[in-house]
Amino acid sequence: QVQLVESGGGLLQAGDSLTLTCANSGGVFELYDVAWHRQAPGMERVLVAEIPADGRRIYADSVKGRFIISRDNAKNTVTLQMNNLKPEDSGVYYCHAHRQGITRGWEYWGQGTQVTVSP
Repeated sequence: QVQLVESGGGLLQAGDSLTLTCANSGGVFELYDVAWHRQAPGMERVLVAEIPADGRRIYADSVKGRFIISRDNAKNTVTLQMNNLKPEDSGVYYCHAHRQGITRGWEYWGQGTQVTVSP
């Protein structure tokens, strides 16, 4: 089974940089589409960035040009490099993995890691 663990969150100041890591401890997951989502207090969970199995990189408009999502298949991880952080980037960041088969799909969520950015 895929098991996702996020790490790297913390308390930061506007303009700082931070890298989050999603580690799969349950086996190789390069066949999965992987994404980072953010949920702020009182807000819905939103997609921040995704890296499908085909290697594309897709970003929300609010983070485009500042964040980079990438895979390290040797380490079985997906990272989110966050640069020039803004207070509106604050929230709990969740890793999500999904794979679609012919008749069914598989999906997994991590427990989340907190990112707080002060002005």
